[in-house]
Amino acid sequence: SIASYIAQSDPKIQQVFESWKNLTPDALLSNLEKNQDLKSALLQETPWVAEASSESQQKQKIAALFDVNTMKAKLEDNLSKLKKMQLSDGAWPWFDGMPENSYITRNIVTGLAHLDHLGVKNIRDDRASRDMMTKAVRYLDIQIEKDYDLLKKYPGKMNENHLGPDQIQYLYCRSYFMKDIPLESSTQKAFDYFRGQAEKYWLKNDLYFQGMIALALNRLGNTTVPEIILRSLSEKALHSPEMGMYWAAVAGYEWYHAPVETQALLIEAYDEVKADRASVDEMKIWLLKQKQTQNWQTGRATADAVYALLLKGSNFLSSVPDVLINLGNDKIDPKKLMDQKVEAGTGYFQVTRNGREIRPDMGNLTITKTGEGIAWGALYWQYFENLDKISSAPSALKLEKKIFLEKNTSSGPVLTEIGKSSGEVLHAGDRLKVRIVLTVDRNLEYVHLKDMRASALEPGTSATTFSLPGGESEQLSGYRYKDGLGYYQATTDQATNFFFDYLPKGTFVFEYPLVVNAAGEYSNGIATVQCLYAPEFSSHSGGIHLSVK
Repeated sequence: SIASYIAQSDPKIQQVFESWKNLTPDALLSNLEKNQDLKSALLQETPWVAEASSESQQKQKIAALFDVNTMKAKLEDNLSKLKKMQLSDGAWPWFDGMPENSYITRNIVTGLAHLDHLGVKNIRDDRASRDMMTKAVRYLDIQIEKDYDLLKKYPGKMNENHLGPDQIQYLYCRSYFMKDIPLESSTQKAFDYFRGQAEKYWLKNDLYFQGMIALALNRLGNTTVPEIILRSLSEKALHSPEMGMYWAAVAGYEWYHAPVETQALLIEAYDEVKADRASVDEMKIWLLKQKQTQNWQTGRATADAVYALLLKGSNFLSSVPDVLINLGNDKIDPKKLMDQKVEAGTGYFQVTRNGREIRPDMGNLTITKTGEGIAWGALYWQYFENLDKISSAPSALKLEKKIFLEKNTSSGPVLTEIGKSSGEVLHAGDRLKVRIVLTVDRNLEYVHLKDMRASALEPGTSATTFSLPGGESEQLSGYRYKDGLGYYQATTDQATNFFFDYLPKGTFVFEYPLVVNAAGEYSNGIATVQCLYAPEFSSHSGGIHLSVK
């Protein structure tokens, strides 16, 4: 419903899509398939071919949103399925044939409330939707009564904190319908009790729930506590010119730990409780920057994010910011480029300067943006150089590579860094340890780390190498899970590759063993890392020279 609403809201959107199909078909490709010339690995060499195909197919299906009759029929069909799945007590199961599920019911009620709140679908004027919603809300009222009745059996503990995820989510979704579906007298005491709990114990909850409590209480007439909650959130917020306004992520696997959904809900809170447009716009920047480097893979995350982006604040869809780039004395104005070079809707364009066109003054780069909204880009510098002479290039990613000589001593294995000690000589048969330290300043998806190695080195085992389940050696390709991070490690003749579906913000250390098998002078190459979803996020280490006697 939201996607169809956006597609129909502005004739320019359909014109943009037609331009994509006819003039810039690459716009309908997955980010994983775009800009192959800038990436450290071909898509076919990665585990994400299926993901790229799936995202491209989704983009191709955008055309269906402009067919009003087809979309109307599909939406009515889906609403009919939803109504058919609703049980007699008003609840929904997770899947047809399963028992009632209050969490699923609260999510459906909240989702329909969002559609009504945005003006996408008026569920009050549509009789089928209104009846379905009334039954569901009554079911949720009965569930909160049961929670309250259970607590009354222990009167001595009634003043303690009994505010859980179920009760907070109930208050939030129920607050949308207080005028349309009044509380029954039997529910009022339970409702008042948990509202009081929310007013008293809001600080003991995660960010997601604090935002829910602020919205619920504000709608219920208590404006004091929501103001205090948002003041507290503002004090804990992080600010960045690039990333906008956001909060430190809380690690966890529960639904209320999801970062995109949390940010979307807090945008709703800042808009509704404080009408703080400046903060809302700053928080929207964080959402968009997440989409730059990640593929929102769940319908709920995408719907919540789009809901927040459309809700209030500046309309980023209304115009594309004007950007002027000065590359030394070389002025690049997108308006003066040929039409087919600038992608409609997004304003994306690419300009290339070849070797003889590059001058020293181009090292001075100035970018000027006018208009609302945000813009981002990247400058790629590609060159040929002996691997030994390459210096490290940190960016949003920072990569450090070291090689150690591993020796067994009476006190256990000892590692000596090559190139740092004096008089250390390598010989055939020596065991080495490669240590790669990767630092990431934001969450990324589809990340490829490639570590080259000299032709005199072969993957091996060492005294400090752990064994994998089933007795496999670490030198074999396979999935790894270490220190809370999962990745696929693939060993080839020239390099060791690491593939990360999801790489969170932080610092990570990777180690693997090598064995020296031939004498000579060798370049050990460099380590490179790149987000294949957004190739502008890349980095490489410096080169290392090896002498083997």
